[in-house]
Amino acid sequence: MLKTFSVTNIGRKRKMNQDYVYSSEQSVGHLPNLFLVADGMGGHNAGEYASKVTVETIVECVADSAQTDALRCFDEAIQAANARIRRLAAASYLLAGMGTTVVAASCEGNRLSVANVGDSRLYVVSPQGIRQITRDHSWVEEMVLRGGIGREEARNHPDKNIITRAVGAEDTVKADFFSVRLEEGDMVLMCTDGLTNMLEDREIRMIMNGARDIVEKAQELVEAANENGGKDNISVILIEPSLRD
Repeated sequence: MLKTFSVTNIGRKRKMNQDYVYSSEQSVGHLPNLFLVADGMGGHNAGEYASKVTVETIVECVADSAQTDALRCFDEAIQAANARIRRLAAASYLLAGMGTTVVAASCEGNRLSVANVGDSRLYVVSPQGIRQITRDHSWVEEMVLRGGIGREEARNHPDKNIITRAVGAEDTVKADFFSVRLEEGDMVLMCTDGLTNMLEDREIRMIMNGARDIVEKAQELVEAANENGGKDNISVILIEPSLRD
C-alpha cells in the first residue's frame, strides 16, 4: 500500500494560485492510482482555469478509457485536455492564450508510469541521490542541451520561465513518456517550478532525507521554497511506494 501526501501553496509573491493538483491512491479507470500536477499560464484567471480544466479532463478521460496501458491512457487524456483547452480559449477572449504544464503519474508495484508537458517535474529521490525523470520543455533547457549555456547559468537565466510546450498552446500537443523501475527506499516527488526555481536538487534531497515522515517532507519543501523567496505558486505531491508486498 503506497503512502501519499499533496500540498499546494500560493507562495509569497502571487495574488492567486494557478497550480492544480490531483491525488488518488484508489484506482481510476484501469489505472491502480493517479497523480497529477499542473501549472497554469494566462492572464486574469485563465491560468487557474486552464490547470483546473486540464486536470479534471485527464481524470475523466482516464476513468472512461478502455486503455489498460498507463502511458497510452495518459496520451489519450492529455490530447483530450489539449483539445478542450483550445476550444474554450477560442470561445472567449478572456481565456485566449491560456495553457498549462502537466505531469501525470501512476504506480503499479515497482513500475512508475510518467507523462509530462512543460516544465513541471517528477523526481525519484532516495537516500543515495535524486534523479529528475522528466525533461523540461523550456527554452533554457534547449539551450543547455545544445551546449549554449551551462546548467548553473540556466538556473539563474532571465528567460528560464519560457516554456516550449504546454497543454493548449497548439492544436496538437506532444507529451514525453517514461517508464521507471522503483527500488526499495525510493520516493517520488512531483512538483511545479515554484519549488524547483527556489531550491536546488541537492537541497530538495537533503530536506526529504532529513524529515521524519511524508507529511513533514512535503511541508518542509514548501516552507524552504517560501523562505528562499516564494516567487511563484508551489505544489508538491509525494508518493512513497511499498515494494515489499
